[in-house]
Amino acid sequence: MRRAAATAAVATLILTMATPAVADSNRTAGRFDRPFEGYASKNTLLRDTTPAKAGLDPAPIDAALAQVEGWTRPNGTAKPLYAGAVTLLGHDGKVVTREATGLAVKYADGAGTELPADQQIPMRTDTIFDLASVSKLFTSIVVIQQVEKGRVDLDAPIATYVPEFAENGKAAITVRQALTHTTGLPSWLPLWSGQPTPALRLRMALTAKPTSPAGTRYLYSDLNLIALGEVAHRVSGKTLDKLVADGITKPLQMRDTGYNPDPRKKARIAATEFQSAPARGMVWGSVHDENAWSLDGVAGHAGVFSTADDLAVLAQAFLNGGSYRHARILKESSVTAMITNFTQAFPGNDHGLGFELNQRWYMAGLSGPRTAGHTGYTGTSLVIDFDSRSFAILLTNRVHPSRNWGSNNPARRAVAQGLALSLGVAPRHGKDAWFSGTTDASTSTLALPVAAPAGGAKLAFDLFVDTEDTDLLYLESSTDGVTWTKVPFSLVDRGSVVDTDGTISGSGDRHWHQASADLAGGDQTIRWRYASDALYQGRGVFVDGVKITDGHQVIFNGERSPEAFTASGWRLSRR
Repeated sequence: MRRAAATAAVATLILTMATPAVADSNRTAGRFDRPFEGYASKNTLLRDTTPAKAGLDPAPIDAALAQVEGWTRPNGTAKPLYAGAVTLLGHDGKVVTREATGLAVKYADGAGTELPADQQIPMRTDTIFDLASVSKLFTSIVVIQQVEKGRVDLDAPIATYVPEFAENGKAAITVRQALTHTTGLPSWLPLWSGQPTPALRLRMALTAKPTSPAGTRYLYSDLNLIALGEVAHRVSGKTLDKLVADGITKPLQMRDTGYNPDPRKKARIAATEFQSAPARGMVWGSVHDENAWSLDGVAGHAGVFSTADDLAVLAQAFLNGGSYRHARILKESSVTAMITNFTQAFPGNDHGLGFELNQRWYMAGLSGPRTAGHTGYTGTSLVIDFDSRSFAILLTNRVHPSRNWGSNNPARRAVAQGLALSLGVAPRHGKDAWFSGTTDASTSTLALPVAAPAGGAKLAFDLFVDTEDTDLLYLESSTDGVTWTKVPFSLVDRGSVVDTDGTISGSGDRHWHQASADLAGGDQTIRWRYASDALYQGRGVFVDGVKITDGHQVIFNGERSPEAFTASGWRLSRR
């Protein structure tokens, strides 16, 4: 079967959820290029080890942790990204990193006046954080549990369960559309100031008017999850906090996770923002989100507090297919649905039933069609990579003391990228392969002089590509070293052939491809040029097994003559 990229300027490798992966029996620990198949054993329990003992390269993780620590301090006139952070990384049933840095409580007011040293509280690995929108995952799980019980139909209108939701033309909006943020509802409404009581605020959310017809666009909305939380409440007769406790935190023994944390734990809770409207002062120990606060701290979109270790248990439960410590919170089929992209009509906004999927902006090199996660406004993030059975948790108090101090997205990416780079890509041939590196806003080249026969020659090489779609690999040729022309090449991919115009990008498949190209006759230089833009990286590009043949005769073998290459930005890598 042959598939030609006839009109596209760039061949993009994107895999779907259904793509087969290498079986576990052939899988090597710590590998990025041999994805796991299916889920881990339901009996997999987390245990502590080191990156090296888990088959990972410690250096990228150490570099990421150094960056996370550095961002707790000001940089010249720039404010720190956060007062403190907790990073926890897991791979193949093992916690390989658990580190706290900075301060959980540091400031006295919104201007950044520091508390006296004896009133500041250091960050601990068991510090409790306000998860903000990561709470949406808990609501989504609860809703799917109600689906499993037969109380909720994903494709039934929300108004079936919450009649007042039908107001303002919303009678046909479904539960599935709310889980995938395709309802057309506005992203946010000022519930806390719009109505005087929790009951009226909830009604304001439920009766909100859409900004676009349902199903016509992706628009992330807190109101979707507020409505879903009420669906779960109505069909079960239990409040959302009770459903989360009974269905998630108690069976998984997540002892520090829930709404409205016990005041006795305040010394372990990270402070968030100093708020003047509403006039709450320094928010510490109660939910930061104003709307969730005005709904008595329990809402479908925000309100859950947790620790890194508790979230690690939740992540591993998903990697196990819905169970942990002999407690099953979801069927495997439900987990699959939660991480299946139902928003293919809106490219770049991949979304399952609750989870965001394949988002480079915070998942970095862990991104892929089977990578699920969520972020929270307070500075939290969870990334679960099912292909490598890994997860990255970064919890920060980035809104302490002010939301206006900036974003912690660079730290989110650094942590995910550190874990991705610690996972190896094994050479296809010999002891090493050429690696492009993963530096933003850069161009790296790997050049090779070629003396091709007059009748031309055939170039063959192995290629591994995991890049952002706008970070391109070019195969080029030049006779003068100044003017370069793209060289079209073809990729053999498990029975199909993809033709390119000489450029390629993309992600998701995590395996080597066999590439071939026709070279013109005469002296020339060929080169692989990798050009990245200003933001976001994948795992990078690898080239290996370069051969040039004249008919059946090999006239160049890159494995025997690596010194023939001139590398700028590329390097030989053994993993």
